Amino acid sequence: MLPQVAPRTVRPQRSKRLIDVVAATVLLVVLAPVMAVTALVVLVRLGRPVLFRQCRTGKHGVSFELVKFRTMRPPDPGRGLVADPDRLTALGRWLRSTSLDELPTLWNVLRGDMSLVGPRPLLPEYLPRYSAAQARRHEVRPGITGLAQVRGRNGLSWEEKFEFDVEYVDTRSLRLDLSILLMTVRTVLRREGISAVGLATAPEFRGTTASRAAAPDGGHR
Repeated sequence: MLPQVAPRTVRPQRSKRLIDVVAATVLLVVLAPVMAVTALVVLVRLGRPVLFRQCRTGKHGVSFELVKFRTMRPPDPGRGLVADPDRLTALGRWLRSTSLDELPTLWNVLRGDMSLVGPRPLLPEYLPRYSAAQARRHEVRPGITGLAQVRGRNGLSWEEKFEFDVEYVDTRSLRLDLSILLMTVRTVLRREGISAVGLATAPEFRGTTASRAAAPDGGHR
């Protein structure tokens, strides 16, 4: 359950949803050959399933199933495949660095689970770990890319990412969305902020210092 926050007036953005639907439809058609080749490569190199499905938190804290191309081997303690760095393959690193693993997420945009631009959708387990201010990131649909992704991506701390997410909620506009999309192209081409420093993937969010202190179990799960 999301922390209680004061109600705010959300500006209507019907045109944003229309643009999401049109853009996702066009991109799914245009990029279908790229997605087919990527799926074939994943099938040959990593086997089935080709797609990675995971429950994520959407607008107003409602969960949905995120779909991406698989980049990691399944956990296998017998082969030492337990931690993310062990499970992440060279192919997976390349797919993440080029953001090709994100292409199936366009289906989530078409379904209305996500938008092209918005705070990145995170795990439902994180919900009780947000502060009231951080939880405001769920006032809008999550996005494939967002303000935090073009201002440092996984090179940022969780607190910095959430500050940018809430800044987006408060200042969002079609002009800002277009600016973020253009900056995303530059970020992907430069392969900036793919992972946190010293880590194969982003670290787990365990709550801010204040929220951990307020939680009976220290905020950890």
